[in-house]
Amino acid sequence: MLDRRRFMRLTTAAAAAVTSPRIALAQTTNYPTRFVRLIVPFPPGENKGGGATSIGTDAVAKAEPDGYTVLLQSMPLTVNKFLFAALPFDPVADLAPVSLICDYPNVMAVPMSSPANTVQEFIDHAKANPGKVTYASSGFGTSVHLSGELFRRMAEVDIRHIPYRGAGPAFNDLIPGRVDVMFNNMGAVLPHVRGGKLRALGVTSLKRSASLPDVPTVSEAGVPGFDVTAWYGFFVPSRTPPDIIAKLHADTVKALADPVIHKRLDQLGVGVIGSSPEELRRHLASEMSKWSVIIKAAGIKVE
Repeated sequence: MLDRRRFMRLTTAAAAAVTSPRIALAQTTNYPTRFVRLIVPFPPGENKGGGATSIGTDAVAKAEPDGYTVLLQSMPLTVNKFLFAALPFDPVADLAPVSLICDYPNVMAVPMSSPANTVQEFIDHAKANPGKVTYASSGFGTSVHLSGELFRRMAEVDIRHIPYRGAGPAFNDLIPGRVDVMFNNMGAVLPHVRGGKLRALGVTSLKRSASLPDVPTVSEAGVPGFDVTAWYGFFVPSRTPPDIIAKLHADTVKALADPVIHKRLDQLGVGVIGSSPEELRRHLASEMSKWSVIIKAAGIKVE
């Protein structure tokens, strides 16, 4: 995964700037008059983690729509609907988008012992060994898993999914070559690549990453059109007044422009966005449309 603890510290700092009543901009409302609660539904040790982010998300979906409860969410919001038999909330009807904060690619990484030095060489190796090549993930339904599943389909290779309980155990088997490849988040892979423990074959976004400028995209290196970009965004309960959403959005953009936060996110391989609410709404719809097809075709389910 992305170095989530560092990312959360930075995001919380940005959120503090966004929600502090001391910097409230002059608008028709006096909002905010007290500090806003930011719900982070990701484990470990975060506020309302668990249930593949459903517990924390449900808490926000059912909160008062007064602007004092904000959700930080990412890819699970677009895929959980298709992974689980039922959810206690509707990700579209029960939440209102505020801003797409940032996005970042995964990295297709192999052990240094791998016979593949390029994406195409990996494809050739997989096709020569159908059913024998494995890809690791940090768990069912994660962007790491779905990146591998999308690659399997688009590259037309027979590779087997090996799920782990988190990225750490997966790396422990990837580095010595007990599994063959992993499509993990940029911030988690970079130290292993720079330390000479893993070989980066490609990045999963359509554009190359400034953090790995010499590494091609998977799309340009052998699988045209391949695109997986993870992201984070702010949401509030539906029925939150438009002027409060506008205030949260404006302050989010202002906080993301802070040079310290911007620089640190760049160092993590994260692209700062700060989109409008409508752009985040369209992004959510596009991601749901894309991943629903992949999940259903692969028969991926989470109990």
